[in-house]
Amino acid sequence: MKETERAGKKQKSKISRRDFMGAAAAVAAFTIVPRHVLGGAGQIPPSEKINIAGVGIGGQGGADLRELSSQNIVALCDVDSRHASGTFKRYPNAKQYKDFREMLDKEDKNIDGVVVGTPDHLHAIVSMAAIKRGKHVYCEKPLTHTVLEARMLADAAREHKVATQMGNQGQAGEEVRLLCETIWDGAIGQVHEVHVWTDRPLNGINNVYWPQGIDRPKGEDPVPDTLDWDLWIGPAPMRPYVGNRVYNPFVWRGWWDFGTGALGDIGCHSLDPVFRALKLGYPTSVEACCTLVNDETYPVASRVTYEFPARGDLAPVKLHWYDGGMKPPRPPELEDGRKWDTNGQLYVGSKGKMLGGRLLPESRQKDYGKPPHKLDRSPGHYMEWVIACKGGKPAGSNFPDHAGLLAQVVLMGNIAIRPALKNKLLATKLLWDAKEFKFTNMPEANQYLTKEYRQGWSL
Repeated sequence: MKETERAGKKQKSKISRRDFMGAAAAVAAFTIVPRHVLGGAGQIPPSEKINIAGVGIGGQGGADLRELSSQNIVALCDVDSRHASGTFKRYPNAKQYKDFREMLDKEDKNIDGVVVGTPDHLHAIVSMAAIKRGKHVYCEKPLTHTVLEARMLADAAREHKVATQMGNQGQAGEEVRLLCETIWDGAIGQVHEVHVWTDRPLNGINNVYWPQGIDRPKGEDPVPDTLDWDLWIGPAPMRPYVGNRVYNPFVWRGWWDFGTGALGDIGCHSLDPVFRALKLGYPTSVEACCTLVNDETYPVASRVTYEFPARGDLAPVKLHWYDGGMKPPRPPELEDGRKWDTNGQLYVGSKGKMLGGRLLPESRQKDYGKPPHKLDRSPGHYMEWVIACKGGKPAGSNFPDHAGLLAQVVLMGNIAIRPALKNKLLATKLLWDAKEFKFTNMPEANQYLTKEYRQGWSL
């Protein structure tokens, strides 16, 4: 029996639907039905819409809410009212808050799910608070700020049986499915090497999305009346506010205390199809090289190499990541005049190569056509989460089954470029023991699996 049918019969046993709706209209024009009215957590309103709260709604979080506007947006929270003003205006009936903890306390009975679009350093704090209350969670990539946080969120989501989805939207696309099916069809044989690259933090060739490789600026500026700087800092060490887009909005990505650099920003997008197609788990080793790096910001460019063991009958894999405009050499199979772009993926197999989801050269792709259909198609990235919230199939990038592992591996790469480890890493690479959840050959690297939280903030 559908959830709406069960809820409907339950209501009819007490009062007719016509009487109920008439009474509701008499007391309020606001028609969202709160969760507690329906008799307990986990139930969905007769409208089949879920009640959503947004935290960190000025940037990508606001874009996520627009994709979920078919649902009920009941509460909004952001520490920067000016930056989030557009989203506040878009949903005038939603309750407004600055502190997500206050929002969760006051709106607990009215919320089914929480969308988290804060800077990276707050992802785990907000998501864990929601999960512990039994709320479904949609959290932007890279899911968390540290490796351990990603593991803890995955475990918590499994324990509390909530629906989750990470914001790597491309995972729901047709291109990812065709890539997997082509590789599984044996079109390039056993894949033993993959190269993935991004221009970030650059924007193309000559522009920059956000700065990296810089030091902390001196001095401080008055905090705008529209910004709660203490809440924005959250679990990170307190530092003076500096205006002119030094830290916020958006450019926090390049700072160790707040973001996860180019790898964290793009890795959960562009490494996702690699993990799916090759069925990757934890790596056995991680090594990296980079441009000048300091304790404040990530390097301008880096290269990270992960080694993965054999998985059943699948060959071991070396996965090479490049950012800051670096990329692998142009393959000879790529036709002259065809663009070797600033973002891409190259799969190297025993029987050929693929650029993105297409075989090289293009003539081979035309001869091959399409692979056998093996995977279900997605109703859409955001709708996957909505369906899961209503008790349906788990979303494609849910925390326990996929996103938690992917985020952990992505963030391991950042440990390999930590400035305090660079001298020792000239003589070795980081060796990972998945069962023990630690690097075995460099104990001092394990401190970067987690972080210290400012007093008053914890998971």
